[in-house]
Amino acid sequence: MTEDSRNTAAPNDSLQNRAAVVTGASTGIGEATVRALRADGWTVFAVARRAERLAALEAETGAVGIPADITKDDDVTGLLARVTEAGGVGTLINIAGGARGADLVGAANTEDWEWMYRVNVLGTMKLTRAFLPMLRTNGEGTVLNLTSTAGLVAYEGGGGYNAAKFAQHALTGALRLEEAEHNIRVIEVAPGLVHTEEFALNRLGDKGAVAKVYQGVEKPLTAADVADVVRYAVSAPHHVNLDQIVIRPVAQAANHKLIRKG
Repeated sequence: MTEDSRNTAAPNDSLQNRAAVVTGASTGIGEATVRALRADGWTVFAVARRAERLAALEAETGAVGIPADITKDDDVTGLLARVTEAGGVGTLINIAGGARGADLVGAANTEDWEWMYRVNVLGTMKLTRAFLPMLRTNGEGTVLNLTSTAGLVAYEGGGGYNAAKFAQHALTGALRLEEAEHNIRVIEVAPGLVHTEEFALNRLGDKGAVAKVYQGVEKPLTAADVADVVRYAVSAPHHVNLDQIVIRPVAQAANHKLIRKG
């Protein structure tokens, strides 16, 4: 497939097809996705809670930064209004999410579990619910949800994150079935081990513990690696639906098999 054929404009391209909302845009994979799409000429509405980081990203890339908490209904309503006023989008990219803690189920921290469900599942649901009418009207809408291989295979110490990402994975599958009649394609990207600025630190809260996660692993995925896959998936001709993309570093043959050297 040539670059020209991948980026051939669809009939409504001049309106919304090259415009996207990207959540989780202040760091990691979300930020990298904003950069990747802007480099391809997309109009991008970059969404995150941290206004100062969005402002810096906006100044650097030309994305439109919109501070919002995707778990809060009023923020979602305000976000939808701003995007609508600016001309709308044809693509919604749900990247905001995260993990907290690595407790066994028998020692689960209720607050951590509730936070993970609220951000990964309810946040994705609220954004998707809000933007579906716009995407249906577009005629060739796209929803891409960033899940995780933790949503495909459970592991010890991952119960809370597994539960949240399994739920987000199920939500994505149901959405694909429900929205096919509206010509909305629904894509799931499920990364394995990705070395980002904040994910493991937010989860474990200790730089020493974070170092052990990546210790001896040659070339874990980077945020830019995953962002490039996201960019490709949403830029492919609309009739091409990459239902589920699992992306891992070569050193991680499976969630339970990670090659460490040294």
